[in-house]
Amino acid sequence: MQRIVVLAGGTGGARFLRGLQQAAPEADVTVIGNTGDDIHLFGLKVCPDLDTVMYTLGGGIHEQQGWGRADETFAVKEELAAYGVGPEWFGLGDRDFATHIVRTQMISAGYPLSAVTEALCRRWQPGVRLLPMTDDRVETHVLIDTEEDGRRAVHFQEYWVRLRAGVPAHAVVPVGADKATPAPGVLEAIAEADVILFPPSNPVVSIGTILAVPGIREAIAEAGVPVVGLSPLIGGGPVHGMADKVLAAIGVESTAAAVAQHYGSGLLDGWLVDTVDADAVGAVEADGIRCRAVPLLMTGPGTTAAMAREALTLAGEVRAA
Repeated sequence: MQRIVVLAGGTGGARFLRGLQQAAPEADVTVIGNTGDDIHLFGLKVCPDLDTVMYTLGGGIHEQQGWGRADETFAVKEELAAYGVGPEWFGLGDRDFATHIVRTQMISAGYPLSAVTEALCRRWQPGVRLLPMTDDRVETHVLIDTEEDGRRAVHFQEYWVRLRAGVPAHAVVPVGADKATPAPGVLEAIAEADVILFPPSNPVVSIGTILAVPGIREAIAEAGVPVVGLSPLIGGGPVHGMADKVLAAIGVESTAAAVAQHYGSGLLDGWLVDTVDADAVGAVEADGIRCRAVPLLMTGPGTTAAMAREALTLAGEVRAA
């Protein structure tokens, strides 16, 4: 049985995983999920990326949004607003609240996030082993300029949800990552993998945050198996999200080739770009990373499964070389 490790953020990573399950139904898939987006709201610990993977693969996601629960209601949010309790810009639905209540109760009882995630997945049966990147608290912050306070750091969720990435980001900092340790099972999964995949998730605030946890990048680089990524940019811009905004904050050009070079040949063995970016193939291969141009727009399960097959095919080429 092929053992595949996938580093995943939220919507893009979750949808790619659904395609991977269709492309390789017999594979043993371990997902290392980003927890830098985690935030504490209303006394609850919210893990947006872990939940998006869990809901998407478990059949509970709001398909049009790509996040949150299907058939959601917002009575609790409305009542909180009536009491004047904020923030109102982060809308948790009633069904979603239940997940965060259970998670927070278990953490308060002494269970680490990895054990809590395993317990939550017993309900959803996502068909993968979902591991948080760390059990330690890590929160991604973004440095911006504000009229009121000048330059200051805000939580990534505030930057993305409230401000909608509408102001320039000057720096992106995964606070606490430098002192964090990989969650139980993370390094073991990497060491035992046959293939490691970077889906088209944000290379800075999703995959980049996972790689910021000491030991994870090193374990991937030393795993001795093909590491293949898929570009999150098509034609110089993100399909969804704001990868271009946070790439600019770390001085990386918003092109498929530049993202591959950002990861580097010491980490990546293979890189897929979209067919519209076929002219990037030569530049990527010149940096020692095998590259192919294939359709990368996730328009549905079939196209996403085809992307996953292309990634596994490229991994096979790397292995045979």
